Amino acid sequence: MALLTGFNKINTAIFISGTGSNLKSLIKFSKLKKSPITIGMIISNNPKSKGLKYAKINKIKKKVFNFNSTISEKKVINELKKDNINLICLAGFMKILSKEFIKNFNGKILNIHPSLLPKYKGLNTHVKAIKNKDKYSGCTVHLVNSKLDSGKIIDQKKVRINKLDTPETLAKKILVQEHKLYPEAIIKLLNL
Repeated sequence: MALLTGFNKINTAIFISGTGSNLKSLIKFSKLKKSPITIGMIISNNPKSKGLKYAKINKIKKKVFNFNSTISEKKVINELKKDNINLICLAGFMKILSKEFIKNFNGKILNIHPSLLPKYKGLNTHVKAIKNKDKYSGCTVHLVNSKLDSGKIIDQKKVRINKLDTPETLAKKILVQEHKLYPEAIIKLLNL
């Protein structure tokens, strides 16, 4: 991907909608010496996102946009370009980005998804995995393209589904793996 030059870390924006547990994990990762990224901005489509507190705690610039119009997406693009953002990590970001937005950052947008793609794109992945009596589920980091959860897979982690698992217990097990997978996938992507 050739984004990494010398010892310069890649200026990265994290997009969130909710609690920000993957954001918290990525901030911790970005502070490691071996990390290829620095987090320059946190963007949310939800002004009540609990994850926005991590921006304040870690003194990272934050912005909230509604993403409901092409005008607001253009504002986001301008903001990202103004701050020299070279990588975007979607971490529990519950909005679908437009083709135009994706074109502006082609090959530089990652997403983490709570299933072993290509299985169970979209929402309710844990319910689907349990209902279908799958033995395994997991999480996937992939490049974002214009089709939902269909971009090139960078890395995955498997989680065994037990007979007693509920969608909630499975979600918790997978989230633990997401926090490990996202940093590994970023390193893998940037060393391609």
